[in-house]
Amino acid sequence: MPATLRRTTVNLPAAPVGPENPLPALAPLDEMHTVDERQRAELPPDMARQVGYAPLRSVLPVPVLDGYTRERTPAGLDALVLENDRLRATVLPGFGGRVHSLHHKPTGRELLYTNPVLQPADFALNGAWFSGGIEWNIGATGHTTLSVAPVHAARVPAPDGGDMLRLWEWERLRDTPFQVDLWLPEGSDFLHVGVRIRNPHDRTVPVYWWSNIAVPEQEGTRVLVPADETWYFAYERRLRRIPVPEWDGVDRSYALRGEFPADYFYEVPREERKWIASLDERGTGLVQTSTDLLRGRKLFVWGHGPGGRRWQQWLTEPGTGGYAEIQAGLARTQLEHVPLEAGGEFAWLEAYGPLSANPSTVHGGDWGAARRHAAARLEEALPRAGVAAAFETWRPHADTEPDTEPDGGPGAATEGAPRTRLLATGSGWGALEVARGGHELPGTPFPRETLGEQQRPWMELLTQGRFLDDAAGSRAGSGASGTSGSSRTAGTPAGGTPTASRAALTSSPPGPTLVSDAWRDQLECAPSGPRTDYHLGVAQWHAGDRAQAVRSWERSAAAVPTPWSLRCLAFADAHDAATGLHPERAADRYLAALDLASAAGGPAAAALVREAVPVLLAAGRPAAAAGALDGLPSAYARRGRFQLLRAQVLLAQGEKAAARALFDAGFDVDDLREGDEVLGETWAAISREPLPARYDFRMRPA
Repeated sequence: MPATLRRTTVNLPAAPVGPENPLPALAPLDEMHTVDERQRAELPPDMARQVGYAPLRSVLPVPVLDGYTRERTPAGLDALVLENDRLRATVLPGFGGRVHSLHHKPTGRELLYTNPVLQPADFALNGAWFSGGIEWNIGATGHTTLSVAPVHAARVPAPDGGDMLRLWEWERLRDTPFQVDLWLPEGSDFLHVGVRIRNPHDRTVPVYWWSNIAVPEQEGTRVLVPADETWYFAYERRLRRIPVPEWDGVDRSYALRGEFPADYFYEVPREERKWIASLDERGTGLVQTSTDLLRGRKLFVWGHGPGGRRWQQWLTEPGTGGYAEIQAGLARTQLEHVPLEAGGEFAWLEAYGPLSANPSTVHGGDWGAARRHAAARLEEALPRAGVAAAFETWRPHADTEPDTEPDGGPGAATEGAPRTRLLATGSGWGALEVARGGHELPGTPFPRETLGEQQRPWMELLTQGRFLDDAAGSRAGSGASGTSGSSRTAGTPAGGTPTASRAALTSSPPGPTLVSDAWRDQLECAPSGPRTDYHLGVAQWHAGDRAQAVRSWERSAAAVPTPWSLRCLAFADAHDAATGLHPERAADRYLAALDLASAAGGPAAAALVREAVPVLLAAGRPAAAAGALDGLPSAYARRGRFQLLRAQVLLAQGEKAAARALFDAGFDVDDLREGDEVLGETWAAISREPLPARYDFRMRPA
């Protein structure tokens, strides 16, 4: 039967992602996958170049998502089902286009690890992420900022005439639009996935892509790949080449045989077919293969140690089996970014399906025989030439426009203009970038009707040259040269700022800041005002122009003191050695920001308290830190993050027994970051006893 596409609902317990953190992410990226210059010098030249190429400075302009809890309630998630007579793929367009399930009908087997709950945890570049299924990681080293974000989805004719599901969005870290086309050829056991990343700019951009497949993890599950060496990376942040499958007395092709979490980036020879498979004790499981552009293959394991087991429990519910990840990427390792030239594109095809092999060979002691046998079984199921042919067949369809309403149909943007019939709607950021850059992107429309409230002020800046709701209005003589180093006139508008407008600036977070060179130029050329100067400062900070950023925030705060500009100034005082560290002034400014934030509501106050308490402690002001925690709404004060901060404040006040009592009573830090050792460090300051299992998330040896 030709593939069909339909809507459905996936029902499962879910913890809501929660509100965006209203504070822009000024801190450097805390991604664990980094190596120092000494190690980089020891890598092969091409790998060393890509490891050092365009590392991400922060997650700006994307907001941090840390407003979730661990309170799950039944939820119905919008889903799209693509199926033929052999496979059924269930996709969650509201969560990055994640393939939630891949069900093989003839055998009744689920090929993926499908998490029975949706529990956000702090693994994505910008926070919230959840485990399970197949995710599309684009942008920079780490889990994509689109992990829990909606993407556009529409129906497109497949190469064989059936239905094809197109997913697409604008990736904001690198300003690159991308698409993922999923289809099931008639009678095929393999989900075909065509991927395209485009660079519409007049400059080279860095690109990162890893397709991440969660597979069930059992004692007898082995991962096979056409490689005899791998680049091993663990949380000691050391990258080294080791043999496959056995190293240091352990066969590491079995996910549960190592103790600690680790990455294995396989050295797949260029001439070899690109594939990776996870097969259980019966020799059955899932295989992923692709055209050669997607050269990298990886295995991630949690290991059998207490920290890895704790993380597995943290991401799901008791009694659920664990998982490992098999992945495929554009580079050999996830520490690398690949240049994409101006006007260019990367495109490839992937295929996902079942694989069955002789278990005695797959699990035999001869690694070469095991992987050659798996490769032969893959060739029988889906020849390498067939994948290449499918890619060539798909390429002309990549530009096919999604289904549209008839001219003047319901919801048309303008009378007589066709409207794309979306199955799901992503963000309006792509529409804004298309409007700014005039980009033409056949096959991936970013309709103007997707522009929303977050994009509205930026469209005003683009079309009117200013933020129309900037309460201070235009300032006489405030022209700017358009360079990030220009100075501005800081006069005040006639009549001052109306009281109502000043209150609005204080109580309403200013929204996300766009930080690319093009948008920074727009901000530089706009009339000065408290909100304009605030956004300009964020963009300048992101560009590394820290002194000018501070001046912009000072102008903003001088016009209208708000929690947002004061917080930025406090952050600079506390963290930026280039402009000078001023811990006392940082503490004062955070306290002033907290005083002003009372009208802004819980999320803003919580974000400020979380950031302010460590700064207050560093300034030797534990009483002020305790007062900040006392001022939190009770719903936030009970959260584990603030219980941990309370314990640290008590330690600073010399009240070790009271800090111990908080740990003994028990709390969970909902947004504990991958690799963060703060629980163990705080416990070590309280007690010499072993770290309780509840708090043991350690991902490396002590």
